[in-house]
Amino acid sequence: MNISRYLHIRLVSWLEDIASDDRGDVPGWVLVTVMTAGLVTAIWLIADDQLTSVLNRAVSSVSQP
Repeated sequence: MNISRYLHIRLVSWLEDIASDDRGDVPGWVLVTVMTAGLVTAIWLIADDQLTSVLNRAVSSVSQP
C-alpha cells in the first residue's frame, strides 16, 4: 500500500471519529461566555454615564406627551 494512501485513510478515519464525538465543546462555550461578560463589563465601565443619559432621555420622551 502506498504510504500517502495509508496516511489519507488514517486521517479520514481520525476525522470521522472526531466528528462523531457528541460531548460538545464545553471549554469553547465557557470561553465565549466569559469573554462576553468581560466585554459587557468593560463597555459598562467606560460608557456608564452615556448609557444612563441615553436611557433617561428615552424614558422621559416616552413618559411625556
